[in-house]
Amino acid sequence: MVFRHAFILSGLMVVIALSLATTQWPSAQWLWLIAGPLLALGTYDLLQSRHTLLRIYPIIGHFRYLFESVRRELQQYFVESDLDGAPVNREFRSLIYQRAKKDNDTRAFGTIFDVYRDGYEWLNHSLAPKHCLPANLRIRFGEGRCAQPYDAAPLNISAMSYGALSRNAIMALNRGARLGNFFHNTGEGGISEWHLKYGGDLVWQIGTGYFGCRDSEGNFDPELFAREAARDSVKMIEIKLSQGAKPGHGGVLPASKLTREIADIRKVPMGQDVLSPPGHSAFSSPIELVTFAAKLRALSGGKPVGFKLCPGNRQEFLGICKAMLETGRLPDFITVDGGEGGTGAAPVELTNSVGMPLRDGLQFVHNALKGIGVRDQVRLIASGKSFSAFHMLRLMVLGADTVNSARGMMMALGCIQSRSCNTDKCPTGVATTNPARYKQLDVTDKGVRVANYQHSSVEALAELLGILGIDRLEDLQPRHLNRRVNPSLVMNYAQLYPGIEPGCLLQKDCAPADWAEDWRLARADRWQ
Repeated sequence: MVFRHAFILSGLMVVIALSLATTQWPSAQWLWLIAGPLLALGTYDLLQSRHTLLRIYPIIGHFRYLFESVRRELQQYFVESDLDGAPVNREFRSLIYQRAKKDNDTRAFGTIFDVYRDGYEWLNHSLAPKHCLPANLRIRFGEGRCAQPYDAAPLNISAMSYGALSRNAIMALNRGARLGNFFHNTGEGGISEWHLKYGGDLVWQIGTGYFGCRDSEGNFDPELFAREAARDSVKMIEIKLSQGAKPGHGGVLPASKLTREIADIRKVPMGQDVLSPPGHSAFSSPIELVTFAAKLRALSGGKPVGFKLCPGNRQEFLGICKAMLETGRLPDFITVDGGEGGTGAAPVELTNSVGMPLRDGLQFVHNALKGIGVRDQVRLIASGKSFSAFHMLRLMVLGADTVNSARGMMMALGCIQSRSCNTDKCPTGVATTNPARYKQLDVTDKGVRVANYQHSSVEALAELLGILGIDRLEDLQPRHLNRRVNPSLVMNYAQLYPGIEPGCLLQKDCAPADWAEDWRLARADRWQ
């Protein structure tokens, strides 16, 4: 209360002093232009009841809110080291920017990582390296089951909807996909004209809101789906069960970012948040899920169809595995998202504490498919924090066939990690529907940068494979990667993430001990 009383006393003294001064020297009246607003602000602070801090510290308390408003920027540019920043540290942000611009991306004077800290990881290189060609790393989806299979690049653009991203960002991503011959996942917001502008390959994501293929009641519309899926640009279809940022929550597009155009694309009303339901209405059990996937494959003319999820309840995914066995209907691919989240905004509890982290979830799904003997028929896409070729290879060692990146591609567009994606105040025009901001994002230049980043990363992946002494992704093994568990113990990924025997879940009493109970309780006819 000392400062509060001091302000009142000093304010009275200023008023008296200025009154006397202007009486003697009329030309000094300009001083009121400075003192008047400050006195008014201080008086308001004393009288308001919302902020206790301002009532105790009038005027000066506002500096706290000023510094708080630029805290992230001060932290990023003046405080954090190259390895401290989160969720993406400066070391890898710089790598993305350099590769996108085709700048020099090498590092001098050795690694800045502490190679003796717990968790440090490295590759077991070969003394007989090979030459691996990036062109040989494409992976076929839907072979033997689809009339229109698709050959995917090892690194692609993860799901980000129009509305969450600006129209210029969507166009730049799609232009990059076209230039680099890799795919662009639409996100659950539907296919807009901006996804089609440059003709890049699309993976059309179908979420619980069925945006782009829903009737007036919000239910799945087969005829509308078939019409949209027939587009030449649409190469695959992905059913979104959940995403890492908010599993079980459904997508959220704030009303502040909803424009008339986006509302028309999604067929939703203006003026309110666009909330996707937590679950699907087109199916309600594992058997119905795999049946729905087969239905979409037929409606699309034989294009690969899969689903995306962040693994949670192990029994439920194993129920999907049992549904595959009972019906003989397999998805062409499964996208595994990590509980650490990505570009989607979500409540703090979900972002921080719900869903399996990517590596754990990926390894579980990979082993589950091995256990029922279908791993070679279903492709796996890993969607998570992957910014360098080493990150890609680490996920592929755990079972991924290809990798999707969202934040990496956003940074190639110019994202500076301001973490304001859900406020419509993105400072770089990437994640905003404000034309004053997104129109400054140059589609031609940024599209080239996206292609550059993807191309350089795939080239680096090919080089790493050659250093391991292999020239195919299929030859990657968990033993190729080491982790320091503690200062005196090093284990490879085969030891850290033990696999299960192919087909072991099909044989009675042969499931590993830590799988047996979940496998026994899993149901194909219901989720739990």
